[in-house]
Formats: sequence, structure tokens, C-alpha cells
Amino acid sequence: MSDKKIAIITGASSGIGLAASTTFLASDWNVFGVDLSPAPESLMSNTTNFSFLKVDITQSDAPSQIVAAAKSAFSSSRIGALLNVAGIMDKHAGVDKLLDADWEKVMAVNLNAPVKLMREVINDMKANGGGSIVNVCSKASVSGAVAGAAYTASKHALFGITKNTAWMYKDEGIRCNAIAPGGVIDTNIAKSSPPETWDMAAYAKIKPIHDVYADFYNLAPEKFPKSSNSATHAAVLLFLASDASAGVNGVLVPVDSGWSTL
Repeated sequence: MSDKKIAIITGASSGIGLAASTTFLASDWNVFGVDLSPAPESLMSNTTNFSFLKVDITQSDAPSQIVAAAKSAFSSSRIGALLNVAGIMDKHAGVDKLLDADWEKVMAVNLNAPVKLMREVINDMKANGGGSIVNVCSKASVSGAVAGAAYTASKHALFGITKNTAWMYKDEGIRCNAIAPGGVIDTNIAKSSPPETWDMAAYAKIKPIHDVYADFYNLAPEKFPKSSNSATHAAVLLFLASDASAGVNGVLVPVDSGWSTL
């Protein structure tokens, strides 16, 4: 079996997922990208170390499809990392205005899909000496004041699963950590929730917290590109997936220039 490991990365076609795929390829990983949108040519041109599956991660058979295709694409390698990057926003509604369809969609993408893919990958990791799982969480994983009820619940739960997984499989060489991005300027997540669909009365209660982050940027824009672009987040994801973070397990790492300290 090759020493080169496979990193499965969801949301690989844009934003943090694309940056992570590029970063992992540059660090000599085999990368298996997953997205509902086609992969960009910048990734597909690497025919040796990159493979891709266009799939809806909320489909019931998506986890088994993804793992089987990754192992088939790189048959001499083992799955060394799973990065659950794909996610969507909600409409900022509190529970009083929360629609069933919105709740179910956010939970399906942000929680159910990552958990089911973790289940599929962990069984492979257990059989092959371990690995690292990194989930993209949010400040909404630890705050109730930055998003709507659905997104907040999904990200709280994803961090809970992260901690539980870290504890449950630590003796089998499997680590599980998460990052909490701040405002990332080069992602498509905002497209999943156009402003005209928002619950504006609810958003008015969240906006002051968002404005604090915006004020950070406006006061020192020359410093913010480093903490608000996808490449910076990708570097942290690589650290958490690699042996450089061997003693790190069950943590949420903020990448937000200190917003998390508030």
C-alpha cells in the first residue's frame, strides 16, 4: 500500500473546499473531491492525484458511493482524512418563523450528510490504522447570536458530533477536530440564502454581532485578507489533518482574527 493518503473533501468545487483541495494536492496528498457542482479545471487538470465525484451528499447512498469511488480512484492508498466542508446557510429565522422545509434542508446538508459520511469513513479508518476527520463548523457552533435557529442547531450538533467522535475513537488512531471560520470573503455559502429570503426582523437581532466582525475588517482591511480568505482556512485544515497535529483531538479552532473571543 502506498504511503500517500487519500483526503476526501466535500464542497471541493469552490471556497474553502477548493482551497483545501489545492493545498492538500500541493502537500502531496491524493485528493478525492466531492460536490454538487462540477470541479474546476484547476483541479481536474491534475489527473494523477485528484479524482472527483459529482453527487448530492444528502442522498442516502452518497456516503457509500463516495468511499467506494475514492478507494477505486486511488487503489494503493488508504483514506487518511475526511474534510466535511460543504454547508449552507439558513434564512436567519428564529423558531417562531422557522419553516419545516428550511429546517430539513439545513439539517440534511450541514448535519446528516457529514455524520453519515463520517460513519462510512470511520469504518474504513478503523480497519486501516486510523485517520483524521475535520469538520467545518462555525461561530454558530458555540453562539446563539450569529445565525438563525436551523443553522445554529446544525452547527452546534456538528461540533457535538466532533467531540463525541474524538472521544469514542481515540484509541483506534482516529482524531476528529473542527474549525470555526469567521466571515470568509471567497466562498459561495451566501448564495444558498439570498438576502431577499431572510427573516429581516430576526436578522436585525443578529446584525450587531455581524457588525463587530465587519468593524474589525474596516479598521484594518490590510490585515484581514489573511484571516478572511479560503487559503488561510485550508492551511489550518491541512494542519489538523496531518501528523503535525497528532496530539490535537476534539477541538474547535477559530479562524477569525479574534472574533471568537467576544
